[in-house]
Order: sequence, then C-alpha cells, then structure tokens
Amino acid sequence: MAQRAGQLVTGTDFVLAAIADHRARLVLLGSDASANLTKKINDKGSYYDVPVASPLSVAELSAAIGHQRSVVAVADAGFAQALSKLLT
Repeated sequence: MAQRAGQLVTGTDFVLAAIADHRARLVLLGSDASANLTKKINDKGSYYDVPVASPLSVAELSAAIGHQRSVVAVADAGFAQALSKLLT
C-alpha cells in the first residue's frame, strides 16, 4: 500500500538520502543483507534517529515490493506506525 501511495523509498542510495533528509520514518532492511550494507544503514539510522527493522529476508522483502531490493524506507508516518505495530 505504501508503494502505491508513493511513500516507499527503495534502493540503497535513495534510502540513505531519505534518512539524511529526515523523510524516512522506518527502514526495512533484509535480514540477510551484506554486512557492509547492514552497518551503513544501522549507523545512519542510529545517527538520524530512524528505526531500522530486519523482519524479512532480502527475498521476502523483494517479493513484497515487486523489485529486487535489500533495503526500503517508509516515508509516511502513518504507514510507518502501522508497520511498526505489526512487527512487534
């Protein structure tokens, strides 16, 4: 739903920019993403106080959004809050 609403940011560089620009409200990182990507996303999320969750593998995350991606960010606060509740 977030993707159809245009509130999903996909791709490593775009997600990192969204975190730095304070547009990202929640970052979903594939649980089996590379160590380098995991460190980069977690460090950036920690610095800018953006929650990072890894509930899905890269394959599951990619299947959910229809594109091969290791990381996505939710830009809408409402979608992010709803996803956070579902993840806990």
